[in-house]
Amino acid sequence: MSTANLKLLRIDSRRDDLIPQLDALRERLSPRGNVVSEAGRRRTIEVFGSPLTPGQVVERICDEVRTRGLPALLDYAKRLDNATLTGDTIRVSAAELSAAHQAADPAFLETVRRVRDNVWEFQRAVLHRDVELRPRPGVVLRQRYVPLERIGICVPGGAAAYPSTVLMTAVPAAAAGVQQIVVVAPPTPFGANNPDVLATCHELGIREVYRLGGAQAVAALAYGVTGLPKVDKIVGPGNLFVALAKKFVYGEVDIDSIAGPSEVVVIADETTRPDFTAADMLAQAEHAPGASILVTWSPDVLEATHAELQRQAAGLSRGDLALQSLEAFGALILVRDEDEACRLTNLLAPEHLHVAIQGAERLVPKLRHAGATFLGNFSPVALGDYVAGPSHVLPTGGTARWAAGLTANDFLRGGSVISYSEAALREVAPHVQRLADKEGLTAHRASVDIRLG
Repeated sequence: MSTANLKLLRIDSRRDDLIPQLDALRERLSPRGNVVSEAGRRRTIEVFGSPLTPGQVVERICDEVRTRGLPALLDYAKRLDNATLTGDTIRVSAAELSAAHQAADPAFLETVRRVRDNVWEFQRAVLHRDVELRPRPGVVLRQRYVPLERIGICVPGGAAAYPSTVLMTAVPAAAAGVQQIVVVAPPTPFGANNPDVLATCHELGIREVYRLGGAQAVAALAYGVTGLPKVDKIVGPGNLFVALAKKFVYGEVDIDSIAGPSEVVVIADETTRPDFTAADMLAQAEHAPGASILVTWSPDVLEATHAELQRQAAGLSRGDLALQSLEAFGALILVRDEDEACRLTNLLAPEHLHVAIQGAERLVPKLRHAGATFLGNFSPVALGDYVAGPSHVLPTGGTARWAAGLTANDFLRGGSVISYSEAALREVAPHVQRLADKEGLTAHRASVDIRLG
């Protein structure tokens, strides 16, 4: 599309009814599982024989992998990914991983190690530690944390390769102490056949990599198939079918989130550089889909940013896709002041929030809901995507009101340990007996009575 024709949604809180437009915007950012393109509809009919919704597609795939196992998995690899695989070739061999690592650009491996160290340092710092409490004589209470034994990571591989996703998911898991880390990626040049992705896995010590993508990969991780034992938790981003599959298998295994399109909200004032802001918005939009929203009380900055978006998009390799995302999911919002900007941002609860104003730190106490917050003109979201240390797996679609980004703690299972002496039991026994009587649980009371003699 022509950059001169860029038509972004514009909202002026001084004149427009803000809330209905925000609700409509948030609805577009929330994957419901029932919207599919005409091309996708034709593909669904070709593969499944009827115009199933994405949710129905996912349910069918997951049920077949659960009941038929490896044959269903190989069948879907052929039908959906046009990949002819066997039980032997579905897993990337140790020789292939080693060869990719040996052939990798040394500078690339240096970057992988630097990022690994940054992520490891941050994730170990925030890691839960066991806590022991001795509130009264004879009472020992402990909260202990045990790493999950086996986790699965979904790495996208459709339009681009994502070694960063391997780093931002596997390193937190390793920092938590997970011993078995499994990676699945589509059997594509950007997925499990990508040398940079394989080299990154090898550098991190990951030896289980499978050529699997989409809902079938999620199902294989959740239920297990011949040659691929099930995992305890599935993390990592993916398309709508991956997100819906994770939702479907939750309860069989744990998941990190049900992710929608990538998002950024940029709060700007009269000191914010429009070229910086446009670059930040385009960086999210090029995910295609990706949502980019500018919130400012400066009309001049809003207009200058719009012009910059058009100018910069013309020089990007994915510029057309970015512009399409901007028109579908983007917005330029003019507010009265910074307080209204904060209220609006809290309503949106974005995945990424860039406070690109002078004295950005002062707004942090007012901004409660965001997956990750970036402060100042020299803290672009790309730092969080690639090198800073916190994981780039973050809540989307307004779920940052209650959800948090992935950390090493998500790979720990907490459990309590309780120890009472006889004297300590006698001291609290009347309270146990009284509550057991109120609830009519006579065996509960008897389990205490028998110990009192």
